[in-house]
Amino acid sequence: MVLTRRAGLAGVAALVAVLLAGLAGLPAGWVALALTALLVALVAVDVVLAGSPRRVRAVRGGETSVRLGEPARTTLLLTNTGRRPVRGWVRDAWIPSAGAVDGVKRLDLPVRQRRLLTTTLHPTRRGDRHAGPVVVRCLGPLRLAGRQAAQPAPWTVRVLPPFTSRKHLPGRLARLRELDGRSVVLQRGQGTEFDSLREYVPGDDVRSIDWRGTARSATVVVRTWRPERDRHVLVVLDSGRTSAGRVGDQPRLDHLMDAALLLAALAARAGDRVDLLVVDRTVRASVARVSAADVLPAFVQAMADVEPLLAETDHRLLVTEVLTRTSQRSLVVLLTGLDRVALAEGLVPQLGLVLRKHTVVVGAVSDPAVDVLAAGREDAAAVYAAAAAEVDRSARAETARTLRQRGVQVVEAPPDRIAPDLADHYLALKKTGRL
Repeated sequence: MVLTRRAGLAGVAALVAVLLAGLAGLPAGWVALALTALLVALVAVDVVLAGSPRRVRAVRGGETSVRLGEPARTTLLLTNTGRRPVRGWVRDAWIPSAGAVDGVKRLDLPVRQRRLLTTTLHPTRRGDRHAGPVVVRCLGPLRLAGRQAAQPAPWTVRVLPPFTSRKHLPGRLARLRELDGRSVVLQRGQGTEFDSLREYVPGDDVRSIDWRGTARSATVVVRTWRPERDRHVLVVLDSGRTSAGRVGDQPRLDHLMDAALLLAALAARAGDRVDLLVVDRTVRASVARVSAADVLPAFVQAMADVEPLLAETDHRLLVTEVLTRTSQRSLVVLLTGLDRVALAEGLVPQLGLVLRKHTVVVGAVSDPAVDVLAAGREDAAAVYAAAAAEVDRSARAETARTLRQRGVQVVEAPPDRIAPDLADHYLALKKTGRL
């Protein structure tokens, strides 16, 4: 049983009536007893005449996936299977991070009829957002009291990474077409994989002349090249402690995911095979041997519910998984943080096994707030903060220098640049034939 605000107001009115009766010389005790009995009787009648919330069947529907930052529409179909009409309220409950809007709605549901209600979600976090119970509150004809019941109506909306770096993809694809010789440019960059022979035209590099082909032809012919295809790119996403820190308004892991999506989309369009490995203390997600058309959806689905683990990454496990999944020479892109302790003591001693066979690139997100603190000189507190920021920047620079000395290529950039800079580095490797 539930009491409404109207019942509370009726109780206040009864109390005022008792006070007035006392001032008028009437027996206040008897007046209070009579009014209380009347109010209790009215509440009891209202509860008895209210519809049954347990006879309302709830079925959810709507969208099952949405990108972070976009709204999702879910539906709630209510059917009254009872003998009385249901009038009151219904609450379509969701966990707070689902961002449900207008979750509480007024309900007027006659017998044997249905109502379809719509709830708009604005999720604030990635992952699976689960629906809570559906709470139906049925009020009596006097609106003094009613009955309430909750019933499960399971539904899950998967919130996918937003892929905000998609805006950089057209420009990188245009550069890829230039490398591939499918666009007209003033100076064509040579690839490293033989493509075909064609007739010499003024302006061609004389070093490209194929003398054997020329000897068999009536004209001078030159070799044409294209960037390598069918190479293997393994994107390794570190979901351990170093990825849990927030850079700007998002965890570092989310920025690294965005960079991974842009790189995967570009490499797949370039004809390379792209795989994904997400690891911390265990393997959290994996994508392997999918077609170029399915790479991006597979990456998005695999990364959707990955959350950073507040523990150090097992770099020995990471290296073991990389060596297990790469039988041919590959480009291994490790997306992590330039944490001196984690990399110097965990990753660097294990890198030799990978570097013997593969090209390794480490991508990391720098925090612009550190640069802002390093420039502060306003007062003593700002100077101490600047000193701490300089220590952090020096430690990151030393870590990057150590990795480069071991043969690892390092790409470090702020959140808004890490995805395009990593894609540019991939194109540079492809242009020079170092994949």
